[in-house]
Amino acid sequence: MPDTATFPRAVLFDLDGTLLDSAPDMLATANEMRAARGLPPLALEQLRPVVSKGARAMLGVAFPEWDAALRDAHVREFLERYEALIGRHAVLFDGVETMLRCLEDSGSRWGIVTNKPEYLARLILPQLDWEARCAVLIGGDSLPERKPHPLPLQVACERMGVAVGECVYVGDDERDILAARAAGMPSVAALWGYRLAEDDPFSWQAQRMAEQPAALCEVAGWPSAAAQPR
Repeated sequence: MPDTATFPRAVLFDLDGTLLDSAPDMLATANEMRAARGLPPLALEQLRPVVSKGARAMLGVAFPEWDAALRDAHVREFLERYEALIGRHAVLFDGVETMLRCLEDSGSRWGIVTNKPEYLARLILPQLDWEARCAVLIGGDSLPERKPHPLPLQVACERMGVAVGECVYVGDDERDILAARAAGMPSVAALWGYRLAEDDPFSWQAQRMAEQPAALCEVAGWPSAAAQPR
């Protein structure tokens, strides 16, 4: 039979740890908070593994003596400090821009589904000249549910006018793959992103794993609609 493999009709991406290396911004935020309390700065390698886990996880690293309630009480301060410096230190992962151009050149459309608050994610788009290129953006507070619930992926597909099975989700965290599986959407685990030492991406059961964004410039790097999770 002839090879009929193609790029996906649409691709949805996680943001932090998948498209954007935002760990340097997060480190600057955490260290501002520590400096305000007379504490020495953290090193990037201390914070980087938990960036995809959200503000509470990062506060847990920055202030390990705080209990869950105290971390919750300081999420607003973290987000306000982060908003003030967003994009100052963050960069795209190597190969991301080339990968997005490959998708666009193939006729694929792409969007973002992140657990970052939508208002913060939208600040990133103009910094990267993505406002016209990104077909849809769903944040962690855009809907009643967030990843690993499938609703954000399902709504993103509706807004793009594509079926769930025609879309692929790419993310660096287990929640990303769980959300895709729950939605019935093929997925790719982005191995270049943020992970804890104990995380095992093989156990996430993504249809593909990509070591670097460059792997997704090739049709073979993508799962087909026939590879939808059961």
